[in-house]
Order: sequence, then C-alpha cells, then structure tokens
Amino acid sequence: MRNFGLKVRMAIVGSILFAFYTAGISFFYLVFGAPIPLLIGLSVVFVFAQYKISKWFTLRSLKGQELPEDQFRELHRFVEQTSRDMGIEKPDLYLVEMGVPNAFALGRRGNGTVAVSRELLGVLEQDEVEGVVAHELAHLQNRDSIIMQLGQGIASIIGFAAYFAVILSGDNELVDIFIGMIVSNIAQMLVMVFVFAVSRHREFVADRDAAEVLGRGDPLARALEKISSSASRAEPTPEAKEVNALCIFGGGSSLLSTHPSTEKRIERLRSY
Repeated sequence: MRNFGLKVRMAIVGSILFAFYTAGISFFYLVFGAPIPLLIGLSVVFVFAQYKISKWFTLRSLKGQELPEDQFRELHRFVEQTSRDMGIEKPDLYLVEMGVPNAFALGRRGNGTVAVSRELLGVLEQDEVEGVVAHELAHLQNRDSIIMQLGQGIASIIGFAAYFAVILSGDNELVDIFIGMIVSNIAQMLVMVFVFAVSRHREFVADRDAAEVLGRGDPLARALEKISSSASRAEPTPEAKEVNALCIFGGGSSLLSTHPSTEKRIERLRSY
C-alpha cells in the first residue's frame, strides 16, 4: 500500500499526542477536581480561540490583501476548478508581503484561505504557481491547519499542567514561578517534537496530493527548487519568520523542523 509506512508513523504520533492530552486533562481533574466534561469543553474553546485569532493576526501582520481577480484571472480559474475537483469550497486568495517567495493555507475546507507572497508570483512560472497552490489546497482538503492547531493546543495544555505542578509542589513562590516557566517551556517543546513530526508528514502528503491533481510532480518540484534558491539569497520579513511553520517552504531537516528536507521532497515529487 502506497505510503503505508508514513500512515503508520502518523498513527503512532497521533496516539502519543492523544496520550499527552489525556495526561493534561487528568492532571487538572486530579488536582483541582474540575469535572472532565468541563475540562474538555474549556480545552476545545481554548483551541478554537487560538485558531480564530491566529488566522486574523497572520493575514494582518503580513499586510494581506485579496488577490485581484481581474489581474490574476487564470490563477482564480485554476483554484476554482481544482477546489471543485478536490471536493472543497474555493478558498479566499490573498497576496501577502513576506520578503521571500512562499505560500501558506489557513482555515478549513469549507472556510479556507490560500495566501501567496508577491515575491513568489514574481519568480515562478504559471504551472509552478499552480503546483504551489495545489499543495496549499491539499492542506485545506486534509484539514492540516486544524490538525496542527490541535497539536499546538495540546502542547499549551501540557505546558500549563507542568507549570501548575511546579507551583503547587514548591514552597518558594518567586523561585517556583521561575522554575515553573522553565519546566513549562520544556514540556511544551517535548510535545512539539511530535507535532513537528506530524507537520513533516503532512507536507509529504500535500506534495503527493498536489502531484495527483496536476498529473505530475515536476511543476511543484521546480517551484521548490526556485523557492529554496531565492530563500538563500533573500531575507524574509520578521513577520514572515513568525509564520514559517505554515508555509510551503520552511527549510531544515531536524526533529525540531516543521518541514522535511527540500531535497527529499523534490526527489519524491519527481518520482510521481
């Protein structure tokens, strides 16, 4: 079965994240005696609020503007047709300022946004832009933005639990607050290692889905080569650095990377 190994790893990582979530909810239940339904409800509200605020803030910080249909008619037609083929509603298209060629998707399949940087439209050919946009549409189809938001929410819950565990077990308020913050950050980073693993997996899946929609992987492979080359010569804006995890190109290949290595992605794309 194609990508069976990736699916197994995704299932394992998902199970680990669920175990973290269960541990966090159990901590607050045992320590504070809050009803489990209430804790689950509060955690859902917390994640939903993060999701809504981050979407608005991201577009605002990158000076996002709706992509004019009269100037980019061909791209709008491509998105409309591809969205129909994928069984999702056509997302809003935005033009953003990032300092480097890049793109990202926000939201879900019924209420999504795809943003492309001005620099990306300046360096890529039309079929390469379509490869990038198809990748982002695949993220919306697969609900990747929601999945990643859930992972970050679980990390925050574990961070809160670790902080309160230190505060409640100590006897020196000032020192305990400082230690609690350190332990909280370490706990969150531990959970985020698994969230990053999910992110790397989802990038491979979105690449594959984009190649299937286009009928070949070469346009997206060429786009990644150009984006990577441009990234080595230009500096992203400070705001763009903050949303790097959302983008089609993030660089890196370590446990703390949100994206797999670009070379591996290109190699796979050219094999489709």
